[in-house]
Amino acid sequence: MKKTNFILAILLILAIVAIVMTSLITNNRINNQDRLSVTGSGTVYAKADIANLIVGFTTGTKATAVEATQENTKKMNEIISTIKDLGVEEKDIKTTDYHLNPVYDWTDKSGRTLKGYEVSQNITIKLRDLEKIGDIIAKTTEKGANQIGNINFTIDDEYELRNQARELAIEKAKEKAEKIASEAGIKLGRVKNVYENFSYATPMMDYSNAKLEASYAIGMGGEEVRSPSIESGQNEIKVEVTLMYEVK
Repeated sequence: MKKTNFILAILLILAIVAIVMTSLITNNRINNQDRLSVTGSGTVYAKADIANLIVGFTTGTKATAVEATQENTKKMNEIISTIKDLGVEEKDIKTTDYHLNPVYDWTDKSGRTLKGYEVSQNITIKLRDLEKIGDIIAKTTEKGANQIGNINFTIDDEYELRNQARELAIEKAKEKAEKIASEAGIKLGRVKNVYENFSYATPMMDYSNAKLEASYAIGMGGEEVRSPSIESGQNEIKVEVTLMYEVK
């Protein structure tokens, strides 16, 4: 008797679970049928007001690690001092890479032998005055910088621009929804959900791609380098918005 009651209880629980699962699946299917999702995108363009630039120096191979470190320190101190003299604040100069590496030779006869050491150091400069980009490149090259590049342009405060892009995206999404509803013969209800996706296209160039008027060869010879012309162009701020409508 007890065994029979236990089996009946198990069957009753399974039946309840099946009913609940069927109800949830049915409701979800109905809800999906009563929704319309549309996506619109809005894009605004604005001129950058911040430039980020990497400047660095790599020594030649030196007999000892001390010699390599001393040469790199001397050159980078001169480079950083020059950057500060051009009006860049200390808070906008950051060391982002520093390596002391052994240099090896390889021959079939003796295998790998230590040739010496080299030091490489890079700093990232944040420029708030875009007119100084050319002078920074020219003056640091004169001081021996042999790694310059990865220039990218950003906007310090894009909040209002993003709001403008969002407004455009929502407007386009609404227009699309109304057009679909009209052509499909359905009526739209309230907006039930809103999803946003933001993207920010930042122009970036290598030193070799910039509009330069001078070469490294001149700078490495210790002569004066003319300031190159660097164009910042415009940045693209794009927002995509998905609206989920209730369908009556």
